[in-house]
Amino acid sequence: MGGKTMMEWYVCVHVPEFAAQALLRLRAEVGKGPAVVLEGDAPLEQVCSGNAAALRLGVAHGMTRAELDSFTGLSILKRSLAEEGNARLALLGAAGMFTPRIEVMEGTDAAWVMVLDMTGSTRLFGSPEQLSMRIQQMMRTLRFSVRIAASGNLRTAVCLAASAVRRPVVVTRGAEAQCLAPLPLAVLGLTPQQTEAFALWGLHTLGELAALPEVDLIVRMGQQGKRLRLLARGEHPHLMVPDEPVFLLQELLAFDAAVEMLDSLLFVLGPMLGQLILRAQNHSLALASVTVKLGLDGGGEHTRTIKPAVPLVDRAMILRLLHLDLQAHPPSAGAVSLSVSAEPGERSKVQMGLFSPQLPEPTRLDVTLARIAALVGEEHVGRACLRDTHQPGSFRMERFLVPSSSSRKEVLAGASVALRRYRPPVAIHVRMDQRRLSGFSLHGTLYAIEKAYGPWRKSGDWWSEQVWSSEEWDVEAKAQDSTLLCLISHDLLQERWHLEALYD
Repeated sequence: MGGKTMMEWYVCVHVPEFAAQALLRLRAEVGKGPAVVLEGDAPLEQVCSGNAAALRLGVAHGMTRAELDSFTGLSILKRSLAEEGNARLALLGAAGMFTPRIEVMEGTDAAWVMVLDMTGSTRLFGSPEQLSMRIQQMMRTLRFSVRIAASGNLRTAVCLAASAVRRPVVVTRGAEAQCLAPLPLAVLGLTPQQTEAFALWGLHTLGELAALPEVDLIVRMGQQGKRLRLLARGEHPHLMVPDEPVFLLQELLAFDAAVEMLDSLLFVLGPMLGQLILRAQNHSLALASVTVKLGLDGGGEHTRTIKPAVPLVDRAMILRLLHLDLQAHPPSAGAVSLSVSAEPGERSKVQMGLFSPQLPEPTRLDVTLARIAALVGEEHVGRACLRDTHQPGSFRMERFLVPSSSSRKEVLAGASVALRRYRPPVAIHVRMDQRRLSGFSLHGTLYAIEKAYGPWRKSGDWWSEQVWSSEEWDVEAKAQDSTLLCLISHDLLQERWHLEALYD
């Protein structure tokens, strides 16, 4: 607009010890003390990551399992690539709230790094300092400890993020070289040959590298030398290639030993649901369905899915529904892993009138239906839906769902016959007079049929075992001072007569 160029701003999110944080964010009790993560096969397992408490004890990357025996009170976990994948999705989903332009960088020292292009977002999110604090707070809600740096140069933000321990670092325009000068050369991700060469030259910081003559450095190291000098001065250009984050709501947790107690599973399931709900709320969504998949000891899986009447963000309510469902359908063996996934749905908001009556909460309906299903069986709870057949009284049970406002349709009132239908039909004895109905007995009373209309014959499902065939009459019958207008049916296959309904 008016010839002005938009000022570029990049925010780097540096997640140190990512393998440990990915595991400990769902294991709050373990994360309170020192904990390390091992990778590799026994007996060659080595430490690949650890939390701050473990690193303060002196635990270092590359230590073997035998070396860890000298530390007391140390929790040891096995690296899980699946849990790390879910943690990446959570981080990318949270960053997607601020910008769709996100690039994942190669991290160092067991870290995971992503860069957010926040160009042109000052009026939306405030100054770079305010934006960095908001991003840091968002990551904390997901139980990640991150380091953040913001700069107009992408590579400068990446180099500074690793040193931003407590508060985000924001670099003003033109101050990139000054801020980078005290950093060690290791932040550039040097190769072993480059590290050895700089050590022989007596270089240790980025400021010392930036002060070298460009031509002499190119003569000795080629174009890589020029690139490293530009990085040290905060002048290296970077063409950002955004990644396409996928929005998935899923969490995975592996157990060290088989878990058989339902209460223990629910204790672990609570934090996982909290993470899913938080990620859904970041997109103004709720959980329309939740699927729990248990990996069983000895092989096999146990999968259960709940679908609330309306999408929910109430963790306690969803946990209660899962508790009732797992009580009614317990796994056949102990669980060695727990996977939770959810389908997002629109949050239900209903604007009530000022004088409208108070309606019951949909969440209470879910709990009530779950309790009834535990008593009578799931196949007997729901709503009755007509089947595609002419068989009288034929219906199937479907799960009850509250329709959304967009799917509701107005039903026009039309004329209908008022009757009282018997469920089940009442068995009667019928008298025939030359193949015509003449009377029937009901509850010890004999009724004489004065008028009869019919029969209307119906049949179906002749191709299956559920074949049926019947005929119906509409009759007017009298007994003493009472008159009945009723519907009588005759089951042709079983030779049974029933009183189906009374007309009002």
